[in-house]
Amino acid sequence: MSTADYTPLHNLPPLAGLATFDQARKPGLSVEDSVKRLKRFHYAFRRLHEIFIARLTAEPVYELKMAFSLHAHYCAEHAAALRTRVGEMREPPLGLDVVPDPALEILFDEILCSPTTLALVTGLYAKAIPALNAAMRRYQDAVNPLADAPSVRTLRFALSETSEIEDYGAKAIAALSETEKIEASWLALLDACVAASGNLDGSVAGATAPERQFSKTPYQYDPVPKRDERFPDPYNMGVNAEAFLHDPDMPTPPKCLMMYYRRIREIDVPEMMGSIITQTKGKPWNYYRDMTRQLWDEARHAMMGEVGFLDMGVDWKKVMINFTWSLGLNTQLEPKERHGVLYYIEQGQMPKTGKRYEWETALMAGNQLAATFQDFDWADEVLHARVGRDWYVSQFENAKEAVEWGDRCWSKVLIGWREWRDEGLTSHRNWWPDVYSEACQRWGVSPDSKVLAYAESYETKRADLKVIPASA
Repeated sequence: MSTADYTPLHNLPPLAGLATFDQARKPGLSVEDSVKRLKRFHYAFRRLHEIFIARLTAEPVYELKMAFSLHAHYCAEHAAALRTRVGEMREPPLGLDVVPDPALEILFDEILCSPTTLALVTGLYAKAIPALNAAMRRYQDAVNPLADAPSVRTLRFALSETSEIEDYGAKAIAALSETEKIEASWLALLDACVAASGNLDGSVAGATAPERQFSKTPYQYDPVPKRDERFPDPYNMGVNAEAFLHDPDMPTPPKCLMMYYRRIREIDVPEMMGSIITQTKGKPWNYYRDMTRQLWDEARHAMMGEVGFLDMGVDWKKVMINFTWSLGLNTQLEPKERHGVLYYIEQGQMPKTGKRYEWETALMAGNQLAATFQDFDWADEVLHARVGRDWYVSQFENAKEAVEWGDRCWSKVLIGWREWRDEGLTSHRNWWPDVYSEACQRWGVSPDSKVLAYAESYETKRADLKVIPASA
């Protein structure tokens, strides 16, 4: 009987809508061939995740830090989904840590070692991601859509986000290319790597891997955070936002402005968490997935601050956003110690004086946007506390011991507040009165004299030269 002669009852769509009968009659790939390709996709997502995270801290451009945070989160999630799918296909042990092709290894090593921002962005978004997208689409076309429906579904979700990544990258490259150029020979090397790997998925015959260029020298992680020109005073610690927010004599509208400063200041949390993830080896993949989700959440919080300043009509570039926390932790502590500090600070956000207080403050100020941001920021911190329990506290006898150890690690960090001033790196200028006055002008109100006076006395009121980050 031909498919033309076979009609489902009432002409209902056949095969649960997955495919037509003609599509479902093609043999497609075998389990063995499917697994080979899925393992290559997993390798690509894992390496992309590695690059986004490893290059985030030292990438100076704020927008790219935020994009790398999101795209690393996507890659971690899809790598996890592919690990699960391969495990369903008669593949114990999975062998997912094996490099599937030497040309692919060179491809991602070259991008990891790329010497400029434009080279990095071009390698990621114009070469690796498009090659992965094309390979995943070929897979969908090659398999039997009924027999391998779970894999098709997994890749459909992946493609929805990797297509978004590719679109972002095209726009980013177009913007960056206006001021910078890249070696055509290096781009040709990346193309040669993809071709030598059999178009990434091994669907065609490959070739000998080409010679390395940038990756002849193994990649060395740079833990020192970098900022672009819109952050002119990254050592500035002249404004103690925490003291202002918890002063009961201060009115709530300017507290919302200060909370936006706390949010955008969270740029330094992804910078620090990137160092933990990059330098911590040998953990289960769920560790990297969960930690990257938290890193992305912290980037979201920074962008909430960016949007908040825009909503209030204030130029955030007039706010001195420092990197002193990420700089101190990344250069003075080991990865586990940094995680201990992160967890210790998170516990301070759980009481009523923490995230709940910030949300209530925004409500009292009548600022609905700030209330929404603080509401979700609070929800994120509850999730982050769970991540900390799963991957940090689990290394100790109990939670009390874990918190105390994190406190001791935090006490080891030396913040060179006076030294930075004496060396001329910063004057710790108190920028708050100018920013608050500009906000009042936009709001159509006169500045509150006690708010200005309080802000001007921050330096003398500092009991502790360590500034705890907004959420961590």
